[in-house]
Amino acid sequence: MYKRKLDKDIRCPLEYGMDIFGGRWNSRIICVLAEAGMLRYSEIRKEMGNITDAVLAATLKDLIANNIVERKSYDEIPPRVEYTLTERGQSVVPILQSICRWAGIFYKENTDTALPHCRKCDYK
Repeated sequence: MYKRKLDKDIRCPLEYGMDIFGGRWNSRIICVLAEAGMLRYSEIRKEMGNITDAVLAATLKDLIANNIVERKSYDEIPPRVEYTLTERGQSVVPILQSICRWAGIFYKENTDTALPHCRKCDYK
């Protein structure tokens, strides 16, 4: 298992928050699960588009470790695993929607190109 050479140097709540839901994939997975409620791994992969299995598995593992996503496995054949947002995960959704609205406003000011609209955000 991978072990970091240095511990994370988080010095303020903002850094902690960005470590939890920042990055390229964390916020996307949170938004996908917020819209759908509950998804299986293959459904998340389909919604994400261009993410590799290794990156998706690692990102889900981190989100589970940070109590943002819950993984529920069923004792069935074939095995079934479903992912949902925890209460903590759901609490970050309004923050991500605010960031989306902010980015939509200021991105338009700085470029002639419009950002594609994500149906998972409350951004208009």
